[in-house]
Amino acid sequence: MKTMITAAFIATMMAGTAMADTTLKMVEVITSPERTQTLKSLVGKFEAANPGTKVEIISLPWNEAFQKFATMVSAGDTPDVMEMPDTWLSLYGNNGMLESLEPYLEKWEHTKALTPRALELGREVKDTAYMLPYGFYLRAMFYNKKLLSEAGVSEPPKTMDEFVKASEAVAKLPGKYGYCMRGGAGGLNGWMIFAASMAGDNKYFTEDGTSTMNSEGWAKGIEWMVDLYKKGLAPKDSVNWGFNEVVAGFYSGTCAFLDQDPDALIAVAERMKPEDFGVAPLPKGPAGKSYPTIGYAGWSMFAKSENKDLSWKLIETLQSPEGNIEWNKKIGALPAYTAAEKDPFYAGDQFKGWFEELADKDTVPTVMPTFLEEFAFFKDSLAIKTSQQALLGDITPKELADEWAEYLTKAQQKNLSKK
Repeated sequence: MKTMITAAFIATMMAGTAMADTTLKMVEVITSPERTQTLKSLVGKFEAANPGTKVEIISLPWNEAFQKFATMVSAGDTPDVMEMPDTWLSLYGNNGMLESLEPYLEKWEHTKALTPRALELGREVKDTAYMLPYGFYLRAMFYNKKLLSEAGVSEPPKTMDEFVKASEAVAKLPGKYGYCMRGGAGGLNGWMIFAASMAGDNKYFTEDGTSTMNSEGWAKGIEWMVDLYKKGLAPKDSVNWGFNEVVAGFYSGTCAFLDQDPDALIAVAERMKPEDFGVAPLPKGPAGKSYPTIGYAGWSMFAKSENKDLSWKLIETLQSPEGNIEWNKKIGALPAYTAAEKDPFYAGDQFKGWFEELADKDTVPTVMPTFLEEFAFFKDSLAIKTSQQALLGDITPKELADEWAEYLTKAQQKNLSKK
């Protein structure tokens, strides 16, 4: 009897140890202190609901995240769950590294409450949900009302020509500039937005897979961006600016305009009075249209996870209606649930510019070509290096357009050959 009791006790202790040793590894890649704290809070709710399970959160700085995460993966150090940017989804999804979430979505009670767009974009690769988008990042234009008034500009510009003129007026003020240019990490959106708007078209490729980057309209848009910088309408050091720098440049009053997603609203609203800034639709090009990029990010599970059901439970906690709304309010994205539009938080004036864009038939939200496996490297490495070379005069705008076109043409034609 004593032996049986001892054996039972040991078995119980071993089981308890096994539970306590269940650790999920999670990687966050769009990192800031505030959002990491919110993530920890949501993860804490998951841990409380699943005794014995711990989540190790690895937060990678966005400016270095692509390279650092690629190094982790090449070393075989993959997480159970990760925050997946839209631009990385094709790379990891097409290489068989991500677990399909379809079996879980079929049974999940909240699947039908998600916006159709969320499910559509989550299935961007192989029509399979390798990611569950948590929210959307749509570009609009922040403008500094005080700076515009000082420069004699009566209202935010509605066209790209008006944008240049307003920037020139602001740049005449001592130490002030028109545009907070994002020349560093994450800067590709601005180039794509203004190049497409100048071209009056958001098609990245012709039917045979040839890139439009060096076509007449797109090339003019690229030259337009380079000219803004070379004319001194953007701060000189903005050639290296990432997200934090462009947002700080705006709320500090260094520059009057900033094209950004709703996530920038958090820092801006904390540091500026509501009456001192506004958010307007992006200026339109010569064809009377604008093409703000719409990005997204979400939660993915890696196929190598040894705890897939627990990993889904973690995603389920993060993506629940309560968790999703709490998360998006903190990070500044537009939530993935249809009902979120009725939330008082999103009904205020601060989101007016984004909703005006969504309602305007001549404003066309555009997804970048994230379906290409090679796009992650293009966006987070090649585009940064070459655009900085163009801004600094090491290569011409035409050479930049040609180099981008060559790279993207090869990627798209390779993609078409697989179909």
